[in-house]
Amino acid sequence: MSKYYTLLRDPTRRKIIEILGNQEKIGFKELKETLGLGVGTVYYHLDMLSDFITQDKQRKYRLNDRGRALYRILKEGNIPATLEISETFSHRLGRWLFLSPVFAKTVKPLRFLPFSLVILLLGAYGSAYAKLDPALFFYFPYSFRSFTTIALLFVFNWLGLFLFAEFFSFLLYKRVGNELQLLACIGIAAIPMAAYPYIYLTIPTVLSNLDAMALNTIMQGILMVLQIWSLLLVSAAFCFGKGLRLDKAIIISLTAVYINMTVLFVLGRFS
Repeated sequence: MSKYYTLLRDPTRRKIIEILGNQEKIGFKELKETLGLGVGTVYYHLDMLSDFITQDKQRKYRLNDRGRALYRILKEGNIPATLEISETFSHRLGRWLFLSPVFAKTVKPLRFLPFSLVILLLGAYGSAYAKLDPALFFYFPYSFRSFTTIALLFVFNWLGLFLFAEFFSFLLYKRVGNELQLLACIGIAAIPMAAYPYIYLTIPTVLSNLDAMALNTIMQGILMVLQIWSLLLVSAAFCFGKGLRLDKAIIISLTAVYINMTVLFVLGRFS
């Protein structure tokens, strides 16, 4: 019952259950138009409800036995009245940690693409100005590359992650389409790593009384926190951009991190 309540906390999922309960079965396109949501968002909610729905030979969605039980709970009014407005502190914190309210607005990606582009450009400029070699989730100081090369490298790293996500989401989960929303989400996910070069330039000025070793330790700690946050945001980007559940999205994210680290080890950047 508690699992039912967790799923039904979201009004969109309640709406899907009600639609399927009333209409018996429905195709993806018709469901998307009824909900008025983007492809990735609808896939995400269907994925969350995967234990309660099934598809017939015509690829139409319908409730299974568990789903019909869920629909009866809705119809009988057994959902607590406070369910829609109840929200624990941890849930609130989690939503903002993953920037879920921001990602949710990318359902209209053309509005967010300029914002995502600005984030990538700021990260590119900061990396080049600080002379930090960007390597997706990592930075290496004292770069000898030109300003333009470093800036382009930052942008290409994140565009490469976008292509990687497109390929692996199809390879593992057969998800296609919704490229613009994914691209907008990837730009948002770059916020922590785009911010690091500016922190890198500011900390030595603010903490000028510390020696080089202490400053280096602090910077390494800050970078680690931003790397973890970036990993969470990238996972959220895959959730909203490709409509994947978090447990599936994080598999792609971790694969990207492992490949990133492997390439850097092979190139001798961690020596």
